[in-house]
Amino acid sequence: MPSSDERSLAALIYVASFFTVFIGPLIIWLIKKDSSKFIDYHGREYFNFLISYTIYTVAAGVLCLVFIGFIALPVIGIAAFVFTIIAAVKSYEGIEYKIPVIFRIL
Repeated sequence: MPSSDERSLAALIYVASFFTVFIGPLIIWLIKKDSSKFIDYHGREYFNFLISYTIYTVAAGVLCLVFIGFIALPVIGIAAFVFTIIAAVKSYEGIEYKIPVIFRIL
């Protein structure tokens, strides 16, 4: 079971993403990834999530030309918001949560 500090910092990766999408989570992850496997896991999971949903958003933006993207963009936005909250709660509980439908690049 990860320590309370590890759980808090892992949850902070996701919560910080609401204010600074890239910089806040990156700073937390880079500082703590070598000292905690739990924080490293959630940092990698967040950045895989960020890369995947950026690709989905760009694809939906292109699909706006054929009007399908106007439906896909809000769905992607809501899914990203919900999965970020779920991941923050699960990481604070000490669970290694796998966010659905993301590419495991890192």
